[in-house]
Amino acid sequence: MSNVRPDPGLHGLQKITAITGLLSGAAVWGLIWYPFRVLEQAGISGTLATFLAYSIALIVGLLVSGPVWRELRVAGRWGLLLTISSGWTNFGYVLAILDGEVMRVLLLFYLAPLWTVIFARWLLGEKLNRYGYSVILLSLAGALVMLWQPSLGLPLPQCRAEWIGLSAGMSFALANVLVRHTQHLSVNFKSATVWFGTSVLTGMFLLFHGNLVTQVQGISLDTWWLVALIGLIICATSFAVQYGLTYTPANQAIVLFLSELVFAAIAAYLLAGEKMDTREMIGAVLIVSASLLSGRIHIEPKIPNPIHENPA
Repeated sequence: MSNVRPDPGLHGLQKITAITGLLSGAAVWGLIWYPFRVLEQAGISGTLATFLAYSIALIVGLLVSGPVWRELRVAGRWGLLLTISSGWTNFGYVLAILDGEVMRVLLLFYLAPLWTVIFARWLLGEKLNRYGYSVILLSLAGALVMLWQPSLGLPLPQCRAEWIGLSAGMSFALANVLVRHTQHLSVNFKSATVWFGTSVLTGMFLLFHGNLVTQVQGISLDTWWLVALIGLIICATSFAVQYGLTYTPANQAIVLFLSELVFAAIAAYLLAGEKMDTREMIGAVLIVSASLLSGRIHIEPKIPNPIHENPA
C-alpha cells in the first residue's frame, strides 16, 4: 500500500475513488453489527471483540503499510490528537451502546454533522454557504427521523452512557476533520492511528476490568476465524476511509457517513427480519438525498489559518 499524499487538485477518478471509499466505510459499519452480535452470542463481549479485531487490523495493516512509524517525527500534536480522537470514537461508541439505550446513543452519536461544521471551520477554514448548510440540515433531519422516538424524549444526554455517546460523536467529527487537516501525514499512517488508538483504549479498559489473558484463552478456534475476518475487513476499510477523508471536504464526508444508518436498516431487514417502517423509510430517503447532494456542497474561500498552514 503506497503512501498516498493529497494533491490540491482533485478531479475525476480520484474524486470518485474518495467518495467510494467513504461509502464503503459506511456500508461496512452498517453491516458489521451482525458479526459482532454473533460474537456476543459466542460469549465475546463487545469491548473484547473490538480490542481483538482492531489489534488484528493493526498487525496486518503495519505489515502491508511499511515503516509508518518513521512519520512519528513529523506527526506532531495533531497526529497524537488524531490517534486519541479516533480511538475514543470507536471505544466510546462500544461503551455507550453496551450500557445505554441504543436508539438514544445512536441519535446523540449522529449529531456529528453539527460538530463537523464547527471543527471544519476552525481547523480547515471550511465556511459553508446556505446550500451547504441546507445539505447538512437535510442529513440531520434524516437521522432524526430514523432514530428519534417521542417516548425517549429530547436528544439530550441523561446518563453516563449517553454522555459517552455524545462525546464519541464529537470525537468522530474531530477525527474526520483532523484526517484532512494533517496533510503532511500519509494515508497509511492515518489508518494506523485508528487501529492503534482503539486497541490501546479498549485494551486498557479490559485490563482494569478483568483478566484479559483468561478471556482470550477461552475463545474457540471457530470464533477466532470470525474475529480475524472482522479484523481484516476493518483493516481494508480503514485504508479506503482514510483516503476518502483525506481528499473530501469534511462537511461532505460526514454527510456521506450518515448513509451508514441506511445500510444498517437494510441489513437489519435482510439479516434479522426487522421491518423498516414508514418513518425509517422517510429518514433513509432524506439521508440518501443529502448524500447525493453533498457533492454540490459549496465552501466559500478559505480564510488563512495559521494552524492549518503550519500543521507540524
